[in-house]
Amino acid sequence: MKRIMYREAIASALAEEMRRDEKVFVMGEDVAIIGGVYKATRGLLEEFGPARVRNTPLSELAIAGVATGAAMCGARPVAEIMHIDFVGCGFDIMLNQMSKMCYKTNGRLHVPLVLRTQEGRGHSNGCTQSQSLEALFTHIPGLKVVLPSTPYDAKGLLKTAIRDNNPVIFIEHKGLYQTRGEVPEEEYLIPLGKADVKRYGKDVTFITYSKTVLTALEAAKELEAQGIDAEVLDLRSLVPLDFDAIAESVRKTGRVIITHEACERGGYGAEIAAEIADRLFDELDAPILRVCGANIPVPNATLPEQESAPTVEKLVQAARNICQGGNHNG
Repeated sequence: MKRIMYREAIASALAEEMRRDEKVFVMGEDVAIIGGVYKATRGLLEEFGPARVRNTPLSELAIAGVATGAAMCGARPVAEIMHIDFVGCGFDIMLNQMSKMCYKTNGRLHVPLVLRTQEGRGHSNGCTQSQSLEALFTHIPGLKVVLPSTPYDAKGLLKTAIRDNNPVIFIEHKGLYQTRGEVPEEEYLIPLGKADVKRYGKDVTFITYSKTVLTALEAAKELEAQGIDAEVLDLRSLVPLDFDAIAESVRKTGRVIITHEACERGGYGAEIAAEIADRLFDELDAPILRVCGANIPVPNATLPEQESAPTVEKLVQAARNICQGGNHNG
């Protein structure tokens, strides 16, 4: 095992897959010479050259369109949209071509591409470069949606995504790039649709993903000192969703807090809550709670930006409230 940064894990996954398969290439704004705005493609140009590490014009429509066409012709592009806030510029391709081509051709054409993008608060970038829009993609049949929280997960999931024959939206959080974690030196893959329990507990379950996993883990530490044993379930991918892992945790704790940085209204947490209510209602000892981003544009000022997202304090208070109702199953 070696301890590396999240962004280094991304670069390592890309390099390994490019060495393994010459059909894999990287494209996007500033991905070549400067290694991407978050340095997640650093070193690739020197090893693989400009034919396989391609800077693109400032056009998300062109990036999405070229990547889709290249994938249909047999390549395996990894295309980067610099910020998830800009996906609207190329959304028609994602909504009507990238996601639908396999279905429209009855399986004759596949679109094996990865669309990497970045989201989230933490850099005071303002309301048009700090959003969390993963729910937009989960609503489109034909797209897989992945949001890793650790360097280990980022590398293993990205390698799997590149080998998948379907389009994968791979969403990285800009606040995670410099976080560090242990990553094996030997090759490994993580299957899409397999959640991971980041902390085991028996009193309440935090269901979450991406950077909010770290917030939930901090909250769980504080709760432990207060006599509350919290479990933290990292979904890792939203499509496909590991509902079996959700069910196992809900049956154990009987209490659920769903937390994510995206706005609460219409966020993916609502889908999770509905699934649990539909299929696991009798396992619950308390109403499902959501602790999510505020339903406002992301503020630019640092403190309001932080307060508009889930915080450790909010999660601790939610867990204390939900655990006041007694023990699971009696």
